[in-house]
Amino acid sequence: MIIVLKPNATAEQAKEILSRIEQAGLKPLYMPGVERIVLGALGDERILQQLHLDAYPCVENVKPILTKYKMVSREVQAHDTVVRFGNAAVGGEKFAVIAGPCSVESEEQLMSVAEVVKKHGAVALRGGAYKPRTSPYDFQGMGVDGLKLLHKAKQQLGLPTVSEVMEVSQMDSMCEYVDCLQIGARNMQNYALLKAVGESKKPVLLKRGLSATIEELLLAAEYIYDAGNPNIILCERGIRTYETATRNTLDLNAVAYLKQRTHLPVVVDPSHGTGVRELVIPLSRAAAAVGADGIIVESHLNPCEALSDGHQALTGPMFKQLMQELKPFVEAAGRTL
Repeated sequence: MIIVLKPNATAEQAKEILSRIEQAGLKPLYMPGVERIVLGALGDERILQQLHLDAYPCVENVKPILTKYKMVSREVQAHDTVVRFGNAAVGGEKFAVIAGPCSVESEEQLMSVAEVVKKHGAVALRGGAYKPRTSPYDFQGMGVDGLKLLHKAKQQLGLPTVSEVMEVSQMDSMCEYVDCLQIGARNMQNYALLKAVGESKKPVLLKRGLSATIEELLLAAEYIYDAGNPNIILCERGIRTYETATRNTLDLNAVAYLKQRTHLPVVVDPSHGTGVRELVIPLSRAAAAVGADGIIVESHLNPCEALSDGHQALTGPMFKQLMQELKPFVEAAGRTL
C-alpha cells in the first residue's frame, strides 16, 4: 500500500502513521519526496484495510501496489536510483561502461586489460574469480587469488571491481576484495544467495536468467531489496530461444520495459547476449539508444589465448572503437559517456 501525504504534512504526522503500520505487524516504508512525503506499508492487505489510514487528516490518498514486486517498483519510487560503488556510478546522467576479461587468468593479463579499458573510459573493471562453467573440465577460475588480483588492480589503477559470487560460502572473501557483487544468470533464483547479498549491503549486479521472465527478474531483485539492500543494478544479458545464430537472444525490449516499471538502473551485456565479438559494438550502440544506463562487456588483449569466452571478448583496438562509436548514441539519448 502507498500512502501519499498532503503537501503540508509534517514529519511527526508521518512518524505517527509509520508507527501504527509497524504496530500492526507490517513493514513501514518512509519515502520523502521533493514536494510531499510518501509512505509505504508491506504485508497482509486485509490488515492494511482495517487500519483505515485514509482517515488521517494529513493523508491525501491511499492506493494499493498492484505489482508483485513492491520496493523495486516505480509505484513506490518514481525517481531513478543511482547505484554507486567506489568512484563509479550506474544510473543518472552518465552512461557507465564496465569492462574487463571474462576470467582473471594472471596478474599480467588482468593489469594489461585494465589499463586499456581505463584509458578509453571504462568506469569499472569486471573479472571472474569463480567461474560457473557448463563443463566440469573447463577453467573454473582462480578463486581467492583472482579476487586478490582484482583488488590489486583497483589499488593501482583506481577502477572499482565487479565479480561474480556463486555461493553463500564465498561471501566473506568477495566482500573483502570486490566492490560490486555479480549474481550470474544461473543463480538469479538462488534465493539463499539473493538474501545473503541483500544482507551484505554491497552493490549487486543482478543478471537475468537464461529463461527468466522480466517479472521473475524483478522479483529476484525484490528478494535482495527486502533483505535490506537497495543498491541493485539489473542486467539484461540475453535469453535462450530457438535461434542458434547467436549464443543468446539479446532482449532489448526488456530494457525499455524495465525502465518503465522499475527505478533500478539497467545495464546490458552484449558479450553474453550475442556470443559474437563482431556484434558487441552494434548492440552496445542499440543498448544506449533504447535507454540502458550502461553496458558490461568482455575485453581481452589476446582473445585466442583466453581461458574462457575468448570468442566474444573485444580486443584492445575494438574496445577503443566501441567507446568512439558509443558516444553519439549516448549523447542522442541525453547522457554523457
